[in-house]
Amino acid sequence: MNGVSCALAGEVGDEQINWRLLQILASKVAAAALPLFGVPILREGNVINLPAMALEVAEACSGIRSLMSLVTLAIIYGYLAERRLWVRWVLALASVPIAVLANSVRIIGTGLLVQYWDADKAEGYFHASWGWIIFIFSLLMLYAVHSLIRLLSREKGDAA
Repeated sequence: MNGVSCALAGEVGDEQINWRLLQILASKVAAAALPLFGVPILREGNVINLPAMALEVAEACSGIRSLMSLVTLAIIYGYLAERRLWVRWVLALASVPIAVLANSVRIIGTGLLVQYWDADKAEGYFHASWGWIIFIFSLLMLYAVHSLIRLLSREKGDAA
């Protein structure tokens, strides 16, 4: 299998994707955002210490599954919905920062939940359902990027 089909089939090994990088990136974004919402934090690597409890951005929470899923769906969506090759590439490439941003939003939401509601809610049902909600948000963001490209392409075509 070539690299793209191996990645899409889920055969990407640890040596090809640095899971730790995604953990640290998501932790840094969340640690930068949470104080803006009045949440005091202390970040130590991939652990965000809140007054109520410590949030560990574990390997399972690194966002790699969402990233791979969103990239795959972006490629399929681009192939089915768009004839222009450059737009397909933009959609595939845009899915990466969208997935990272969405995972960071999930961590920020968990931090806010712990700080302002109940630390026990950060685990279990709310934690699992929040992942699905954020993934749907990612899909909507991908669709918004495509809609913006189409809108700008139409305006450019009207101006010519």
